[in-house]
Amino acid sequence: MCSLSEARDNETGNHIKRTQNYVRELAIHLQSHPSFNNFLSDEIIEILYKVAPLHDIGKVGIPDAILLKPGKLTPEEFEIMKTHTTLGGKAIDFSKESYQLHDNKFLILAHQIATGHHEKWDGTGYPKGLRKQEIPVAARLMAVADVYDALISRRIYKDKFTHDHAVELITEWRDNHFDPDIVDAFLEINQKFLEISKRYKD
Repeated sequence: MCSLSEARDNETGNHIKRTQNYVRELAIHLQSHPSFNNFLSDEIIEILYKVAPLHDIGKVGIPDAILLKPGKLTPEEFEIMKTHTTLGGKAIDFSKESYQLHDNKFLILAHQIATGHHEKWDGTGYPKGLRKQEIPVAARLMAVADVYDALISRRIYKDKFTHDHAVELITEWRDNHFDPDIVDAFLEINQKFLEISKRYKD
């Protein structure tokens, strides 16, 4: 299902492999950080690695005319595109309800990543406009991983950026788009991101 959703978006299965490995490396690096050590157990890090591919599962519900549009989206089209977060969350919630898995850690974290990876540290993201610690840690990690991969990848609407340019932009977005502690971790291990991007290149 993850591969199908990525294929509709002109992305490859390697996008899934890259982002899940970025998330795991960030989580491992932050495991001893005082703001994250109570959450990032070995078990949680392994689950994060497994659920990261579900971050864009809601794109299966976005019309092709919008999802595959080569140019810039209109404001109305962008509002529809933004619903992939809530659509993904609803699909995961349906699984929890259908199988009575309300306490399942995998589905809980999958829901957090699917719905929250476009939230921003300063509260200007979507779908809920969450800010700072209101945003689940899983979604904050996914946000950095997903944006980095989007920056270094070619899309139908943009050319790819260099690794160094991507690092500059993520640094610039520290404390507004992203959790500053996670950006700091990213900067410390950015060469691992580069290695992962080369290992699973398109």
